[in-house]
Amino acid sequence: MHWVYYFGRVLIRILVFPFASWHIKGRENVPDSGPLLIVGNHLHLADPPMVAASIKLKSVVMAKEELYQHWWSRFWVGNFGSFPVRRGGVDREALRQAERWLKQGISVIMFPEGSRSQTTGMQPALSGAALIASRLSIPILPVGIAGTDKLRNLKWCVLHRPRITVTIGKPFNPPPTDGKLTREQRNQLINDIMRKIAALLPPEYHGVYAMEENAKD
Repeated sequence: MHWVYYFGRVLIRILVFPFASWHIKGRENVPDSGPLLIVGNHLHLADPPMVAASIKLKSVVMAKEELYQHWWSRFWVGNFGSFPVRRGGVDREALRQAERWLKQGISVIMFPEGSRSQTTGMQPALSGAALIASRLSIPILPVGIAGTDKLRNLKWCVLHRPRITVTIGKPFNPPPTDGKLTREQRNQLINDIMRKIAALLPPEYHGVYAMEENAKD
């Protein structure tokens, strides 16, 4: 890993302190070794680095490809431990790159919704996380992020220091398959993943997965 990887994780903790009250729950749920597929809900640009800095395992992040368009941001984002993903659909090359990292023993952080929620509630997820987890039979670590939606301008944050909570759930294994998922199995697995994330969040963050729960009751 590049020096930016280690420096960046320390720097994030220092930079967040004046602007937010950052709490991490469930550290004991992170195994001593990986790799894991780490999945979370997505509310703010701060989510990827905060999740990365909350988890002790070596990990890389799927980051939106726009961050790689300028050499300056590409240097920092790339060396922090990330690789680009095209938003708005299933990016097959990004999925292949995620699999390469996992096969090297490095955990991968991804946000199955594909883009930030504009309403704080969780959005329908894309299928990429289910495809990766099933193909590699890799354990999945759900993470719920609450409070980054309250981050505004720096002055407001300094005055209010909103509470941000990163809650780490227990890892779980995808159901065994022959490496190929039917559409029904894929949809079931991604919904299971998102419900695991929703269970770590306050009800106002559940979004469409709250509706699914209500429909089942």
